[in-house]
Amino acid sequence: MASFLSFSSVFLGNTSKIKHFHTLSDMTTGKTIAERREHLGLSRSQLAKQTGSSHVMIGKYERDDAVPSLEVARKIADALDVSLDYLAGKDSAKKLNSQNLQRLAELELLGSEKKQVLYDLIDTYIRDAKVSMTYS
Repeated sequence: MASFLSFSSVFLGNTSKIKHFHTLSDMTTGKTIAERREHLGLSRSQLAKQTGSSHVMIGKYERDDAVPSLEVARKIADALDVSLDYLAGKDSAKKLNSQNLQRLAELELLGSEKKQVLYDLIDTYIRDAKVSMTYS
């Protein structure tokens, strides 16, 4: 909860907390933006163009010298195909890109029996993955 409150105050303009804001994984929002941008093979200029910002500002966001407004943060999240929660460092949101979120939403189109079969299958794979991680 504290991370979310810090995220809210940072993205809503409380710049006194810029240097003190760290995500759950101890990465700043700027580092998260830079890491995801690089993962997608985008230059700062390309990200800037997609978000209506400048490459100079993208650099400042990545160095945590400036904090994007909520509107710009949403544009950055969209361009990087992640949620605002991901930018805030919420670990559970890391892999919830727009494609995964769309798939989750489409589950609601299925009948309850088919959903339960899928949930059981997913639970089995998750359990197996956790066991493998524990014993590796």
